[in-house]
Amino acid sequence: MCGIFGLVLRDDLLNDKKQIFNILNNLFLYSEDRGREAAGIAYQNGSYLHLYKKACTPRNFIKDKAYLELFETSYNLYQENLKNISNPKISFSVIGHTRLATNGFQSDDGNNQPISIDNITGIHNGIITNEEELWKRNNDLEKIKDVDTELLLKLLDKKLNKSKCLKSAVSDTFHEIEGSASIAAFFNKSNNILLATNTGALFYASNLEKSLIIFASERYILKKIINSKKLDCLIEIHQLKPFNGISINLENNNLEIFSLDPQNQDKLNNYQIRQKKLKTINISKFKNKELRRCKKCILPETYPFMDFDGNGICRYCRDHKPFKIKGEKELLKVLEKYKSKDGNPDCIVALSGGRDSCYGLHYIKKKLGMNPIAFTYDWGLVTDLARRNAARVCGKLGVEHITRTPDIALKRKYVRKNVEAWLNKPELGMVPLFMAGDKAFYHYARKIRKETGVKLVFFCARNNLENVPYKFGFSGVRESEKDNTLSRIKVKNKIQLISYYLKNFLKNPKYLNISIWDTISAFWHTFVEKDDFIYLYHYLDWKEDIIVKTIKDINKKLEKELNK
Repeated sequence: MCGIFGLVLRDDLLNDKKQIFNILNNLFLYSEDRGREAAGIAYQNGSYLHLYKKACTPRNFIKDKAYLELFETSYNLYQENLKNISNPKISFSVIGHTRLATNGFQSDDGNNQPISIDNITGIHNGIITNEEELWKRNNDLEKIKDVDTELLLKLLDKKLNKSKCLKSAVSDTFHEIEGSASIAAFFNKSNNILLATNTGALFYASNLEKSLIIFASERYILKKIINSKKLDCLIEIHQLKPFNGISINLENNNLEIFSLDPQNQDKLNNYQIRQKKLKTINISKFKNKELRRCKKCILPETYPFMDFDGNGICRYCRDHKPFKIKGEKELLKVLEKYKSKDGNPDCIVALSGGRDSCYGLHYIKKKLGMNPIAFTYDWGLVTDLARRNAARVCGKLGVEHITRTPDIALKRKYVRKNVEAWLNKPELGMVPLFMAGDKAFYHYARKIRKETGVKLVFFCARNNLENVPYKFGFSGVRESEKDNTLSRIKVKNKIQLISYYLKNFLKNPKYLNISIWDTISAFWHTFVEKDDFIYLYHYLDWKEDIIVKTIKDINKKLEKELNK
């Protein structure tokens, strides 16, 4: 999801203004993959706070004149304050944000971050999934914008005013929210900066004297900062573990780590479970009585490679062979060389927000005892429900969630271009081209594996009930029968697929638009690059009753805690 980051500097490390500026710029650039739809920054140096945000890519944001002028102003004011002996020496502190818009349009700058309310200015990565219920419960709070960060900060401010204790206010706030949240915040009434997370998606590094502290959403970002700027003074990078917070005193840079009550994780989520009845739609009036269907499975005659025998039974029913899973014992053997002995991350789990990957993450974390990092490639057609599901499960399990996002507006433009080309000369086999943009998830899985140093990648997809020959079938290519994965179709079928697309490109030149390189890279990532991932459901049988029961049991626990 979004990228959050920042730095805290004491006066003895402020001599090199250019280096400080370059570090900030690189924090934006290295966090750009987490969000490209808006960017923002806030400086708090003693008695003043400066804030600037804009709906543009981070790369363009750091070239903006207002951003450049704000840094100069903040830095110069801080230097002047140092000369005033009557003022306490407060650290030069900065928080920054790169946004993947989930709640609220980025065209309204009020929805972009940092968000500033009466007493708090903060940034947030994640999704609060019970936002609507919390607004109703706290009807004394005024909702002004659509972004859920506003609720999070106002709720924190309310609890802080009541308890007068930062640690208890943060803990109480995280007890009430449902979903995922990693935050950084300044406070008008105290010289502190807060970091807190329920997923572990915050990392920090400091020198021995604590005169320099840098934090970011990913370990890899800090590694790049340290290597690119040769910050040898920084010691080991630390992860802020799930359900923990840090209060940094800006007068002496002391770090105080505190717990958000990880011993009772069920109580950290307080989401109102509502059962909604689905409206039943009568589709009988749409039935085509002339369309022939299999008498056993009801697949229609329009399905790829379809034919029927004399009894009206289709090819797929006649040729069906039970999918042989490898079994959990075999999976445990594979995991032996990967499993962490010290609690550090030992696997990456691709998380779409659907029930197969959500259950898969639960199984890998709880049943297999692994220490996963969840990964989502959010390319513009990921639904808000999927994002919320991912936020719920990561927040519940205490799993770090890495999101990679491209230029979403450009990706959607590619889809539009290919849909328009298809409408010019419709061809069923070319429909998968609309979704070429999502195939970069293979690429980013490999990239995150390299960035984190975690070698094992799980995909919780292609279970034994999932048979989708229509993805290739309408282009005349049969799906692989080996292990039910896209990447492992036979070489001759890959060549056949290329030939089919080239033929249609020549027949319909409108496909040769600005999306062509995206299409080519999608083919490369899917069919050419090495696929050495672990597919969970090649080892684990898809048992509908167990999966549904597990999800229901989790909801019942949440409901029970809510009613206490």
